[in-house]
Amino acid sequence: MSTVHVQPEYQIRPRRTPPPDYPTEPSPDSFRETPLLSTYEERRQEFIAHVLRNPAPLNTKPVWYELVRMAGGGQAHEGIIHAALDFIDARKDCADFVLHSILRMLYQFAQMERSPFPIRHPLSEDLLRRARHTVLHFKYFPDEPGRDSMCTWTENHYILFASAAYLAGQMFPDETFPNSGETGRQKMERNRPRILRWLDLRFRTGFSEWLSHVYYDEDLTALLSLYDFAQDEEIRRRAEMVIHLLLLDMALNSFRGIFGSSHGRAYENTKKWAACEGTTDTMKLLFGMGVYSGFDNMSAPAFVLSRYRVPPAIEAIARDTERTLENRQRMGIRMEELERWGIHPDNFEDGMLYLTLEAYFHPRTVVNTLDIFDRCNWWENDFFRPVQPYRGLLRFLRATGGLSSLAHFLERDICRNLRDEVNIYTYRTPDYMLSTAQDYRKGYGGDQQHIWQATLGPDAVCFTTHPARLEGRSPAYWTGSGLLPRAAQYRNLVIVVYNVRRIPALYVPVRHFYTHAWLPREQFDEVVERKGWIFARKGEGYLALWSMQPYFWNDAGASYPGISIRKNPEDFGREVIAPGRQNIWICQMGRRAEDGEFGDFIRAICDAERTAEGLTVRYRAPGLGLVRFGWEGPLEVNGAEVPLRDYPRYDNPYIRAPFPADEIRVRVEGQEELLLRWA
Repeated sequence: MSTVHVQPEYQIRPRRTPPPDYPTEPSPDSFRETPLLSTYEERRQEFIAHVLRNPAPLNTKPVWYELVRMAGGGQAHEGIIHAALDFIDARKDCADFVLHSILRMLYQFAQMERSPFPIRHPLSEDLLRRARHTVLHFKYFPDEPGRDSMCTWTENHYILFASAAYLAGQMFPDETFPNSGETGRQKMERNRPRILRWLDLRFRTGFSEWLSHVYYDEDLTALLSLYDFAQDEEIRRRAEMVIHLLLLDMALNSFRGIFGSSHGRAYENTKKWAACEGTTDTMKLLFGMGVYSGFDNMSAPAFVLSRYRVPPAIEAIARDTERTLENRQRMGIRMEELERWGIHPDNFEDGMLYLTLEAYFHPRTVVNTLDIFDRCNWWENDFFRPVQPYRGLLRFLRATGGLSSLAHFLERDICRNLRDEVNIYTYRTPDYMLSTAQDYRKGYGGDQQHIWQATLGPDAVCFTTHPARLEGRSPAYWTGSGLLPRAAQYRNLVIVVYNVRRIPALYVPVRHFYTHAWLPREQFDEVVERKGWIFARKGEGYLALWSMQPYFWNDAGASYPGISIRKNPEDFGREVIAPGRQNIWICQMGRRAEDGEFGDFIRAICDAERTAEGLTVRYRAPGLGLVRFGWEGPLEVNGAEVPLRDYPRYDNPYIRAPFPADEIRVRVEGQEELLLRWA
């Protein structure tokens, strides 16, 4: 596996001496692909023991590991906690991640309320005094005074900030928070409706950051804080149900400890190296498969410290690795239906809700968004640096009524961050998983959306993108897309169609006219190339990948006239490049139990009839029949149309719930039914 790095600005590095006997060298955990035959309490103790053997990770989440260390009878490294308080006081991006660890420390280890652990090594009064000062002086919402470059508005950050404000207010109800001038009770009153609206939308419609192996970790942590410490019973009960649904999403769309699905938001490093994704630690703790990587995870420590327990039905779904599972689900909100969900794009509070979809400059929202920019002073926020040069023009167009027209003209570029409704299809077998966002926003710019992925092992994965930029912030070379494809999956087959062309753009102009696939050869047991196909085997799972355009491998020194390729050694021997403005990729999966030996699978695929005309392909897929799909028109299998839209909230052997859902029943053989009723 390649080394996965954390950017320096997102690292908390202690400047004080660690306590005696504090571990200095890591003792790495190993990846587990088959379910551990252990109880949750046994796995919890295993995680605590792992933390005691290891120094805290160098990311934004080390305090969580110090809290677990205390829970296991060890002595916390107070230098880490002081450095974390420095990070929060500086109002750096992701300070809200860090703040939740401080709030839990104060609730669980300083006040002793609801703490399931005895404190053997109490924290110093100096540290606790400073922590309380940080909590009281933080900036909890973007319209509070003070400039910063924190991201406060995306789906995960919204609930992290709102829940932190509520719990801080509950902790200090009669004190004044100097930054806002509010009392703690006023903070609670202001943030309670925000929390309940967010929870209501997530239960009924799911997540705009769908199946994110990055941001589900943050969502879970915020909700566990509410579940453990909110004194409002309605908030606690609803937070618990949304935790259930997050874990249900992970159970349905994971493969042996790998959250290897399509994702609403994902980054290059953990797309490539799934053994270090942000939820694999939580998978191993809760489901017995994965690895305690510590790379970018705080929900596993939060679960260890929490009173929450996973319903047996959800755990059983994740651990059922020997059965084929077909799952359809719909998540998100259509922009034309904002009012259906009580969101009116003409005021601050509703604006903060549509910004959880990152609908910044959509024609329906752009005027109100600029009002929010003025109210929150986001013109100085680093995340909106690309907008700053156009500040005068945007204000002029707002005054003259031309802003929505400009937004409509540039929509495919400036709305690339938007994540509206998505229909997800996941097909999991004992030997592989294939997952796709069906026909999702074809031809629009993409930001961090991850449209499809094939998964056969911890780092044995395959996916394609259209590169946006060679370097820099997302969208970049592997993160997100220059332009999104039109993709459709049926069982073990996905067809991905790219139509790369220049679009009106101010943010990310289209400059690269090729597509590429990630296929790390060394992570597979065999790789064979034949008749334009690339075949790969991992264990008893098979993958076949085809590009309509001729391809080449990005090996050291590889080049192609007229296109710019990133020269990153990590990509050498793992990147498959297909030059051309238009391309069709086909990926078909197989397994020994159904397709015979690997050679039999190769011969069947090579012998299959396949014709491509323009941007439409006809492929007689072994085991499926004649499949037809293209840039336009339906997905057809043996002449019958396969629906790609309007899926239920959940549709699989365990759950059938309509969209939107007011009630979700989870039925697993041998387990007590799990009934989630929202009303």
